[in-house]
Amino acid sequence: MFPLTKILLPVDFSERCLGGARYAEALAAHFQAEITLLHVLDPIRQDSQQLGSFLVEELAGVRVRRVLLEGDPARQIVEFAHRAGMDLIALPTHGHGPFRRFILGSVTAKVLHDADCPVWTGVHLEQAPKVDSIAFRSLVCALDLGPQSRKALAWAAAMAGEFKARLTLVYALPCIESRPGDYFDQELVADLAKGAREELEKLRAEAGAEADLVVEGGDAPHVVCGAAESRQADLLVIGRGSAAGMFGRLRTNAYAIIRQSPCPVVSV
Repeated sequence: MFPLTKILLPVDFSERCLGGARYAEALAAHFQAEITLLHVLDPIRQDSQQLGSFLVEELAGVRVRRVLLEGDPARQIVEFAHRAGMDLIALPTHGHGPFRRFILGSVTAKVLHDADCPVWTGVHLEQAPKVDSIAFRSLVCALDLGPQSRKALAWAAAMAGEFKARLTLVYALPCIESRPGDYFDQELVADLAKGAREELEKLRAEAGAEADLVVEGGDAPHVVCGAAESRQADLLVIGRGSAAGMFGRLRTNAYAIIRQSPCPVVSV
């Protein structure tokens, strides 16, 4: 899991790739990692020359290799990441030209669903700061208390420890319909919140992590992204791959969280 030694950066030559490359470079410089630029081409196109010249100046300070594959983008990205033992996939969520229809929806969704390693993405990657201005001072980790929570927390805690960042754990308490002034329902909500906080405390202790705890009721994307914004998070970590948590809420809302997050999102 850590340190990160191999970072996969799928590229479609869009502006979002430039922003994603800045985060990849910042991580590669910190961990002395290798970045692999991967482009999956359409059979009727020849992009080897474009790949060879893409991001040459931007990634001059880190080790880079370039790989050109042909076929279905999502499948090739996932299978290559698995074969090469990648520690992280840095994936833009949008593209342009013939690749756009894939990156807008299906590629991102398929990679998030099928990849074994964490996936770094976000809708604001083209607004990434310059590499020397990228910092990780505040991390938010959203948990649904399902089986994937331990893995997500372990990754977030390791990342926070690596960069000496403040870590906040967030749990979105399911909304419960009630009548105004209904004491029983209020008591039930309070009990659920208490139970969720106790579970978060257990997970925090198991991980040996120092972290603030936030338990709020409401729509998961709203609660999670609101916490990321209020904490001025530089990175949001969410779990994926399990529907066994509280109604599978993070898995169900993962894409909405990615779209609404004010900062990059790592899905573990």
